Amino acid sequence: MNAKKIRLRDFIEDRDGWLYAVSTYDNDPRVGCILRYVPDRAGDRVRITGERYRKMDFDESYALIRKEKPEYLDLLHRVPLSDVRRVFKPEEEIKKISLRDARISSVLSHFPLLPGSIGCTGSFLCGLENAGSDIDLVVYGKQWFRAQAMLKRAVSLGKIPPIRDETWEKIYEKRKPELSFDEFLLHEKRKWNRGQINQTYFDLLYTRSYRNLNPQPSGKGKVLGTRKIEAKVTDASLANDNPATYLIDHEEISRVLSFTHTYSGQALDGERIQAKGVCEVHGDEQWLIVGTSREARGEFIRSLTLLGQD
Repeated sequence: MNAKKIRLRDFIEDRDGWLYAVSTYDNDPRVGCILRYVPDRAGDRVRITGERYRKMDFDESYALIRKEKPEYLDLLHRVPLSDVRRVFKPEEEIKKISLRDARISSVLSHFPLLPGSIGCTGSFLCGLENAGSDIDLVVYGKQWFRAQAMLKRAVSLGKIPPIRDETWEKIYEKRKPELSFDEFLLHEKRKWNRGQINQTYFDLLYTRSYRNLNPQPSGKGKVLGTRKIEAKVTDASLANDNPATYLIDHEEISRVLSFTHTYSGQALDGERIQAKGVCEVHGDEQWLIVGTSREARGEFIRSLTLLGQD
């Protein structure tokens, strides 16, 4: 097994060949992850080795874990390190991935970053991509902000076209946020964390560098109930992480955390936000959690400053 620490956006394979997306930084002694692919002779995903797999949706993966491997069931799926047969690391596999797929090499050509600072996760990492697979690029630590600036510049110079309106509409329908389409678009267009080249759609996903993992416990705190607050953001340096984290100036709540990608990068330092989620106690702090359900129904983060409402 890989000697490096398992971190967010890696994939792991268990003893039965089941493939999981790593979803946390606190992965010792059990890896926090979500089941994504299982071996299936009738599956429509085929690895280079010829093995067939079936992709699992969110609810299906929890149902299968509950039935077949209940010892892994938690808020996430928790696979003991002793059951991990292989670790797939995006930054280590990126060269092989780009050599076998021209879509990856085309997108990577716009991001000349330091070796080891960029990778590719998702189906490409496991060798289970198909013609319709989106590209999930992972950029580590401070290099992510360089990639963000590179994307913005490439679009401004016409090297990468802006995302088409119909694509934004599809993203909005997929995300189903508690924001109007106009509000959603205003927030998204300034994030510079996704792009499109020809028919290939890609994301720029942030993950911490090995030097700055600082695992944050991903367990659930004591629930105090639903809250809707307004507050000033004092630190948004981890706003693109998972969970997206916003430290705030508020009389009761110290931070807002989003477990849905919809609200990553949603606000900048110094902006005033409105947020609705579930308030939990963690140690001597109260945190507002956004994304307590898969589609975060009734939960949101919006920048009042961006909307001109502060």
